[in-house]
Amino acid sequence: MSKITAAITAVGGYVPETVLTNADLEKMVETNDEWIRTRTGIHERRILRETGKANSDLAVPAIQEILTKTGLSPLDIDCIICATVTPDMVFPATANVIADKLGATNAWGYDLSAACSGFLYALTSGASLVESGRYKNVIVVGSEKMSAIIDYSDRNTCIIFGDGAGAVLLQPNTEGNGVLDSILKSDGSGRTYLHMKAGGSLKPASVETVMAKEHFIYQEGKAVFKFAVKGMADVSAELLERNHLTSDDIAWLVPHQANLRIIDATAERMGLSKDKVMVNIQRYGNTTAATIPLCLWEWEKQLKKGDNLVLAAFGGGFTWGAIWIKWAY
Repeated sequence: MSKITAAITAVGGYVPETVLTNADLEKMVETNDEWIRTRTGIHERRILRETGKANSDLAVPAIQEILTKTGLSPLDIDCIICATVTPDMVFPATANVIADKLGATNAWGYDLSAACSGFLYALTSGASLVESGRYKNVIVVGSEKMSAIIDYSDRNTCIIFGDGAGAVLLQPNTEGNGVLDSILKSDGSGRTYLHMKAGGSLKPASVETVMAKEHFIYQEGKAVFKFAVKGMADVSAELLERNHLTSDDIAWLVPHQANLRIIDATAERMGLSKDKVMVNIQRYGNTTAATIPLCLWEWEKQLKKGDNLVLAAFGGGFTWGAIWIKWAY
């Protein structure tokens, strides 16, 4: 019997209609377009502005696109894994809300919180479910409403983040395509540099925490940048070395869209030219767990069966990792 691997067989994506440009931010905080572009590569980002709309409202249309492409019914979905740090609510899991809105009444699911590396963690977890032989249709979605936890008077963070969702369908494959290897890492001491101070059991919400703006992202940019450049580059190079792959073997690097300079450093370390690197940070900013699947969504028509892809990310926590995928269609 052939070994079962978990292959991505369809992708979907969704970004909100509202565009927040650098020019818009110039009116909100002390910054300017040139400063933002030269330091991050971001020109604009999408924001979910509508009242009463949440993370799940980004994820559902991304998954519905997959169902339309494949002809699957919501009832065919076995499991939904939602990678996010901006859930609809603390509980229940946003994955459960997504399943309800889709009508996926046969699916179980859960949320996975690993910040910007969340999609990689969730993809590896979902692949394991398929590889076990017990599940045939697993949805992995990275979905974030980052605007819900951004202080738009803090120029260090408000220029970076946007909202969006990207999803993939994982199905069994016996041709040797799919998720072939992953290296995932974490270091909890990094929480000092990138976190949300309040809202958890350590510091429950109170009038004081709200007034002190402790329910927004806190980031020490220079420290995070230094760790991210080394972390993403090192783990991607390690993945290639471990699998005896060279830059010539790689069709695409699919990097987390945090900062253009981090992306360039990772590609350089892997020996990849810029035409092999997916970059859409200029349009969407950093959508955290959604950046990598949104890239796959945008580049889907350029991908060919058998292409070797390296997915790489670094996120708060710290979390980081890289995955080797052989494209299946």
